[in-house]
Amino acid sequence: MRLLLDTHLLVWAMGSPQRLPDGLAPMLEDPLNTPVFSVASVWELVIKQALGRPDFQVQPVLLRRALLEGGWQELTIQAHHALAVATLAPLHRDLFDRLLLAQASADGLLLITADQQLAAYPGPVRYMAAAPSSTT
Repeated sequence: MRLLLDTHLLVWAMGSPQRLPDGLAPMLEDPLNTPVFSVASVWELVIKQALGRPDFQVQPVLLRRALLEGGWQELTIQAHHALAVATLAPLHRDLFDRLLLAQASADGLLLITADQQLAAYPGPVRYMAAAPSSTT
């Protein structure tokens, strides 16, 4: 199965694996699964870094390099992905999350998210609660 992670989970997978939801790390390590990241997540990180968002302290260039070196597949944004966004009900306002869901739906991927609002959509999306933040 091809697993597409939302941007938060993607960042945590590479930099703070202890924050990943229970059960996600084994899914990513399972040789029957292929981890995938979207160019939309890289784009989101570039924008949030430029805005100085404190919750996105990651270097997008380094993250992309680490993902590719780690064997993750890169999913580009195609016109059919953009068009698929129009088919989504207005349950969630985040444009990047909506694009990730459209990509998952159009390309037969499972989108994994820690965002309950995004997980409210029907289709190939699975909610996995984020692990509690650790103070140590």
